[in-house]
Amino acid sequence: MSEHVKESIRVLLSEAIDYAGLFPPAGLPMAESVINYATYRNSNYKWMLGRFVCPVGRLDEFSESALDFFPRESDDPWRVSALASGDLGETADAITAFNEKFEGKAVIDMLELKATSEAEIESAAKALPEGLTNYFELPLDESLPETISALAVNRQRAKIRTGGVTSDLFPSTRDVIRFIRTCVAANTPFKATAGLHHPIRCFKPLTYEPDSPSGTMHGFLNVFLATGFARESFRPEVLEQVMEEEFEEVFKFTDNEAVWQKEYELTVYQIEALRGKGINSFGSCSFDEPIADLQELGILEG
Repeated sequence: MSEHVKESIRVLLSEAIDYAGLFPPAGLPMAESVINYATYRNSNYKWMLGRFVCPVGRLDEFSESALDFFPRESDDPWRVSALASGDLGETADAITAFNEKFEGKAVIDMLELKATSEAEIESAAKALPEGLTNYFELPLDESLPETISALAVNRQRAKIRTGGVTSDLFPSTRDVIRFIRTCVAANTPFKATAGLHHPIRCFKPLTYEPDSPSGTMHGFLNVFLATGFARESFRPEVLEQVMEEEFEEVFKFTDNEAVWQKEYELTVYQIEALRGKGINSFGSCSFDEPIADLQELGILEG
């Protein structure tokens, strides 16, 4: 790898971006999304790339487009995160059939689904195939402590929707912090999805359309570092300040640590813990945009 990347940022963002090019605001055709993912797998920044996100109902279309790109060697298969359909039995059958057909070339090892109650979580956990890492998208309402507790008991993971194509789809800072702290308290890893195109919190257009509405978007560095500080038992007020930080110059990354506001630090060891036991990844319809922004900030070399 030609460019030098500070160890703290490499650990913080290793395999962090699940590519969701099929989804808004990009909404790319399957063939284009597949070509993009194949390109990213061979880029200098492939170390940041996670899974290809695909609805279960489009797996046939995906395999048709991707078959020629699947590796011949079995030690580096394409990894796929599937979005469950309404019928969990059909979802399980489709995943099993896909993994058998493309063994060594591609594997669905992650599933994303929705749940609104403890009962739904328990039922789904029993119905899903073994070997999957399951992320349950939960409503950010008063039931959150109970549903995350149910995830912990059933050894499942959580998912938070952090944005969308309109401002009302972005949860408040306090809601995001409440979700993070509840997951940390329950020792439940999680992933985020939507609205995290940019490293630092910002006010920008919400879609790629010329007449797009603008809004305040959470930054993925804000979310990752807030999770790390939550794991170190920092006060909610500090976490809120981290989440709402918009000045990139107060974030510093070295080979040994990540620093915010000169006095709040996460060591590489603590960053490894936040990635393994805190936030695992985030879904983004763009892989190029986060990298371009990190380059502009000087965090990655251009």
